Formats: sequence, C-alpha cells, structure tokens
Amino acid sequence: MNTILLVNLIKIRWLAIFGQFTTLLIINFLFSFNIPLFECFIVVFLSIIINLYSLYTQKNNPTLSYEKTFTFLLFDISQLVALLYLTGGVFNPFIILILAPIIISASYLPALWTIILSSYSIVLILLINYFFVPLDWNQSFVTPAIYKTGIILALIITIIFVAIYAYLFASSSRRISEALSETKLKLSNQKKTTEVAYLSAAAVHELSTPLNTIFLVLNDLIKEEVFHKESYLMKDIELLKSQAERCKEILLRLSKNPDNLKDNFLEKVKIVDLIKINFEKFNNGKKFNICFKNFNKEYQILFKDEINYALSNIIQNSILYSSSKINITLDTNKNDIVIIIENDGGGFSRDVLDKIGEPYISKNKKGMGLGIFIAKNLIENTRGTIMFYNSLNNNAVVEIKFNKTILV
Repeated sequence: MNTILLVNLIKIRWLAIFGQFTTLLIINFLFSFNIPLFECFIVVFLSIIINLYSLYTQKNNPTLSYEKTFTFLLFDISQLVALLYLTGGVFNPFIILILAPIIISASYLPALWTIILSSYSIVLILLINYFFVPLDWNQSFVTPAIYKTGIILALIITIIFVAIYAYLFASSSRRISEALSETKLKLSNQKKTTEVAYLSAAAVHELSTPLNTIFLVLNDLIKEEVFHKESYLMKDIELLKSQAERCKEILLRLSKNPDNLKDNFLEKVKIVDLIKINFEKFNNGKKFNICFKNFNKEYQILFKDEINYALSNIIQNSILYSSSKINITLDTNKNDIVIIIENDGGGFSRDVLDKIGEPYISKNKKGMGLGIFIAKNLIENTRGTIMFYNSLNNNAVVEIKFNKTILV
C-alpha cells in the first residue's frame, strides 16, 4: 500500500500558510484592497490548527493512509476555496492553486479518491462563481459574461486534464518501481542461493579430508586380527565403512552435479504418503494428526525433489519446535493444493516472524538458518507460495499452496 509521509504535507501546508498571510497583508495594506481581513485570518488560523495537530500525530504515525491523506487534501481545498470566497471568487488569480491538492491526490491516491476530490473542487468553483465577496478594485473592472464562463470552463478542464495526466504518469511510475523492486528481490534471493551453493561446495571440499582419514583408520582396523576374532565388532566396523562409502558417493555426486541426486524410483506419490514418510523420518514421539478438507486421500502428484525437500525441512522444524503435537490440514480448491502445518510450540516470535524465510535466521540461534530459506525458494521455484503466521491460539502455522497444474 502506498503511503505519504505526513511531514511532507506539513511542510507544504506551512509554506501555504506563510504565503497566505503574506499575500493578505500585501493586498490589504500595500495595494489598499478592502477585504474582510479578520475573517481571512480565521480561515488561515484553522489551517495552523490542523498543521499543529498533524505535528502531534506525526510522532506516533509518520505515514498517512489513503483515507487520511484524502481527508487532509479535502481540508486544504476547502480552506483555499474559503479564502477565494472572501477575496473575489474566481477572479482571484490564486485560484490556480486549487490544482496542487489534485496533483498530489492523482500522484499517490487510487483513482476513486482523485475523482471524488476533483468533483468536489469543480462543485466549489461553480459555487464561488455565483457566491463570493467581491473585491473593491477602486477602478472600473467589467468582464464579459463569456469571458467569465471561459475562466470557469478552463479551470474545470484543467482540473480534469491535470488529474488524468498526473495519475497516468504516477501509475506508470509506480508499476515500474514495483517491477524494479521485485526484480531486485529476485536477484537478491538468487545471490543468496548462489552463496548457499558455494557454501555446499566448500562443505564438500572440507568434508573430504576427514572422510579420507576415517577410511584410513577403518582399513587399519579391518586388518587387525583382534577384530577378526570378535565377529560382532567386525560387523560394526564393516557397517561404519559402508556408511562412510555412502557419504563419499554423495559428496562425489554433489561435487559433480547436484541434479544427479534425484531419486528416480518414485514417479507419482500420494501427498499423504509423502507427508507421513517425512514425519516418520524425524519424529521423536510427538503426536501427528492429518485433517482433510475437500481433499481426496488418494490424490497423487508427480514426485519432485524440490517439494519433497521443502516439506521435509518444514515438517522437521515443526517437530523440533512443537511441544507435543503437529496438526496438518490438507485442502484443495479450484486451482491449488493447500497444506497447512501447525505445531503447538508457542508460535513465532515477532522478531523471527518478520524475517523468516531469509538466510541465517534461526529461532534457536543454533542452526545456520538456511533450511527454511532453501525450502521457501524451492516452493516458489515450483510456482508455489508459502506463508508463516501465528494462529489465534498462538500456534506456529506454515501454509503452503501448490498449483495443481504443476504437480500432475
């Protein structure tokens, strides 16, 4: 949502107040125009009160919502028209200043607010065309009726034209700005993902040295006769060696091409089974419950490593931070599959919730905080969405949506 800094409106209004006071004094005393000075000062004083109020509220809320901005601009137009009413109506050359609030509205507010504000301004102009306090020009000042009508039409057309012109250009600028912001965010995430990849490559390199040492020690142990006499010890050593060889194979495949890690033995899998497999993999005695809403238990999707890893990581975190149970809700609508994972671990803290999904953000400060970041990017890369929030009973909730067309 676009917001306007209140301090900017305050500064503009102080400038307008200073200009109005100065102009009134010059007109009254230097040019000797007979104007209702006291009434004009009251109108300007109202603007001072509004600005002082704005200064007070700025301390707690430095930005303005659309509604508040519209209200302030509505007052500014009304205040200006009140001064114009007291000083000659549409013949006052400062009537052109009525465009300023319209331009601000068209630049920052939605079209509806600008239409209302423009219509309001046009109505006020038509009113002060007929009802106003005339200036004593001290000389003959007669204008043809057609000229007066031309002034009114010119003002109305100018208001409409400027409002449309400013809105179109501001709207285009906002769209470009939003696109640039989104591009910068994607580039930033891509950079962070690349950093994680470099981190993985470094981990492969660093782990290879201790792994080679483990192999040397295991080979020496296998040659020892004492272990040949004790069969159960030899079995443990052989198991250690087989697991070490497995680690070596994984590191070798990672160093060549991470895509080679894809598990091809699964083509289609039930979502329920995928969740259960990941839950059983990490469960340490916590209760687990699946609730179905408009969801077929037999619903199958193409197995994808990205989805499997993302679900695995999120379920692991839910188990880790839950007190006793995890509730998973499966739902579908016309376009999406919805997976809601909720745990009773006390919810996300505010400082974590504001940054969750960024790298190196960890709840317990023990982990590297990369798991959720990677899971979030994997889900978004499959055109899914993920949201983190707290439920009404302060449970941590992770809501994932996948487009059906991507998973079948």
